[in-house]
Amino acid sequence: MSDEVEVPVEQAIEDAVEKVSPEQLEPHEQPAGASGKSSGAEINLDALLDIPVTLSVEIGRSRVPIKQLVSLSQGSVIELDREVSEPLDLLVNGKLMARGEVVVVDGQFGLRLIDIVSPPERLKNLK
Repeated sequence: MSDEVEVPVEQAIEDAVEKVSPEQLEPHEQPAGASGKSSGAEINLDALLDIPVTLSVEIGRSRVPIKQLVSLSQGSVIELDREVSEPLDLLVNGKLMARGEVVVVDGQFGLRLIDIVSPPERLKNLK
């Protein structure tokens, strides 16, 4: 059994920020000739890089009434809302981050990314 506990990204970020030492809050040095128009101290985000996130791939969705759901049995087929040729969604903690196509690597499934959600769209998805 795994000892991992799934933590929402927002809570993990808050926890990581609380663990940032005062030294990590020092302003970053700017290269010679860089503009002095900095907004002050920038937080060193290295502490966030070790936070585990859950990646999942969604092949499709279906909306069914409970009556149909309880009548399912082994061998039942549920039609999904995605065409075979459409890319699959890569979700990070349940939020869309990219789309890709299934590949097989050493006998295991993988996802070749073909479209990554733009940074502004990713930030919008996190809210």
